[in-house]
Amino acid sequence: MEIKIEYTDKEITPWGGMVLMKKLIERTEINKELSRLPLPRQGSNRGFDPIQLINNFWVSIWSGASRYEHLEVTRQDPVIQKIFGWKRMAGHKAFQRYFKKFSQATNQRVITEMFQWFFKQIQFATYTLDVDSTILTRYGSQEGATKGYNPKKRGRNSHHPLIAFIAEARMAVNFWLRSGNSYTANNFFGFIEDTFERLEGKTIGLFRADSGFYDKKILEYLEKRIKPINYIIAAKFYRPLKLAIAREQRYCYVDDGIEIAETMYQSPGWEKPRRLIIVRQQITLRPKATGKQLRLFVEGEFYNNYRYSCFVTNLTLPAKAVWDLYRNRADAENRIKELKEDFGIDSFNQHDFFATEAALSFAMMGYNLMSLFRQIVLQSRVQPQLKTMRFRVFAIGSYIVTNGNEKILKLSLAMKRRLWFDGLWANTQLMSWPFVVQT
Repeated sequence: MEIKIEYTDKEITPWGGMVLMKKLIERTEINKELSRLPLPRQGSNRGFDPIQLINNFWVSIWSGASRYEHLEVTRQDPVIQKIFGWKRMAGHKAFQRYFKKFSQATNQRVITEMFQWFFKQIQFATYTLDVDSTILTRYGSQEGATKGYNPKKRGRNSHHPLIAFIAEARMAVNFWLRSGNSYTANNFFGFIEDTFERLEGKTIGLFRADSGFYDKKILEYLEKRIKPINYIIAAKFYRPLKLAIAREQRYCYVDDGIEIAETMYQSPGWEKPRRLIIVRQQITLRPKATGKQLRLFVEGEFYNNYRYSCFVTNLTLPAKAVWDLYRNRADAENRIKELKEDFGIDSFNQHDFFATEAALSFAMMGYNLMSLFRQIVLQSRVQPQLKTMRFRVFAIGSYIVTNGNEKILKLSLAMKRRLWFDGLWANTQLMSWPFVVQT
């Protein structure tokens, strides 16, 4: 059957489900907080309102934008414009120009206060803090983009930011952009103090980090605070540690091919020994096991049968419980992957260093709002990624009609899905704010 093409003047959006995010923004009153913050102002009367630009930035990311040019995705969408009440829509260069107004001082004040306000509304008694770093490969001449450790794109310039996550809330709490040649733990102490400032009034229950943070000064910092911080940090496999692992013989069976041991270990340069948890997994039974092999001796055939992982900790829990707690940290790596794939943190970059940092920090807040949506509106224990939600929840063909002073969004949904969407809409109306994290 031949298909003909005709046109309609009716204004239609493919993103009708974004009305749910509009309601979430209203319920959190985040725009009221943004209006209180000293956001950079526009120099022209024709400039877009900063709050609209930030909201538009989030909406475009949620709709699939992962770089500045993609922000045009909502520019020609008159229904989105009406849903959010914007008089006109910004092109991608308007976002670039606006983020260039952010300086180091502006970022420190505005971003810190925004996150501090947000986490005051997220209620939890104690929290697990996961700190990590990641590589953002760059292809231009951006400030701070230098050659450093870049295993996937060797020799390419990159940035090497620090990121902190709250495990229980499933949210990002801090992001510092750094040059590509920064060592993993560089700027750690300033970063962690800024993170604690954002979480003012909350108690840290556990700090977790990978081997990039296996550093004497970091261990002492955590231990010597007025209230010491519990930690689990993956150990770096220096030769003295490998020898200590080779000497250990007292392993306990955990599962087929998995054994665990613990010992007190004092690394050269340490003033005292610390508790070390050692996990070894037999390669023949666990071919996909993570960890490192011990290549110490010519006759090291026995050690080559295993992959080893080690963790230094001040917890007094059983060794298996410590390992289980650390393994939950893998969720932070999944969040970094989603931030790259769905929120554009490796693509929203400009020549100006602090413009890039500002844009990525707002992208992080967009991630937190989406995490809030998943927990409050979807009420999902297992959080689907944005790329999945984009087509299951937000991609709904819609148009707006008016009835007197009332605007009605008409959603094109099959009958069996309408009850489902009604439930989501009711959840946005009933959401409690501040939000209590369910752990």
